[in-house]
Amino acid sequence: MPASWKGLLNRLRPKKYGRKHSLILLNGLAEQSETWFRNTRFWGRYFDVLAPNLLAYNGEHFQARLKADLPITIEYLVEQLHSFVTQFAQTPPYHIVSSSLGGKVAVEFAAKYPDLVGRVVLICPSGMGDVEKLPIMDGVRRSDYQSMVKSVFYKPDKADRNMLLYYKKCFENRKWKLALIRTVKGTNDHTVRHQMKNLMMPVLLIGAKDDQIVDPMEGERAALELPYGAFVTLPACGHAPQIEKPWLVNRLVVHFLTSKNPTAQPSFVKLVTNKPSQVPS
Repeated sequence: MPASWKGLLNRLRPKKYGRKHSLILLNGLAEQSETWFRNTRFWGRYFDVLAPNLLAYNGEHFQARLKADLPITIEYLVEQLHSFVTQFAQTPPYHIVSSSLGGKVAVEFAAKYPDLVGRVVLICPSGMGDVEKLPIMDGVRRSDYQSMVKSVFYKPDKADRNMLLYYKKCFENRKWKLALIRTVKGTNDHTVRHQMKNLMMPVLLIGAKDDQIVDPMEGERAALELPYGAFVTLPACGHAPQIEKPWLVNRLVVHFLTSKNPTAQPSFVKLVTNKPSQVPS
């Protein structure tokens, strides 16, 4: 039986018992873990999906840190992630998929703890260049969540209605807004471009041609510095490809994280015949 058909059968009829590789999801600045809503169900077929909410702006620990006038930095978020995976995740190495600000955390974590990381996918990561746009900050100051939506999405109608209602409430919440502003101050100037050459695991960088937040050209240039890197740009897409183009992103991520010889532009057959990941027993 051809390998492609075996992959399809294994996906449709996975083993009833077996432990999957851990997949850690790291969201961006204004997002929460729920914003992976178009991805987690699909990725759950292949991995043990974990989405630690490192930016729980209204959380007790986060608010206590702000009250104590302690900064929210990338270094702090990296150590929070380390505490999470060592306490609550399965045996390493862990795969990491990140978006936007989460890309800074993913890169620094992978550089500092390489033995804990299997493969990494960076979706429209920030920190690849010196200049980034943050239209969300203008929206926060004016309590205008619609400005954030327009800046993030190539087609704003791709934004889920419930997600919009959530951010409308957030923009009306003083604690949430202050926490976001403090996070921006503590993380915005942190660049990770210099770390790309130090990532010795396979890394896929997904850019978006119509990204208004980060320059996709910076991501493409940064990918050239990766020892085992790949890069792809998605056309007609904004800063959140995992939401705007979930069918493609979902399968591209699975292909890159499970294939023996992954590529940034797999054939259609390879996209739909990935095998569920399985930790060797």
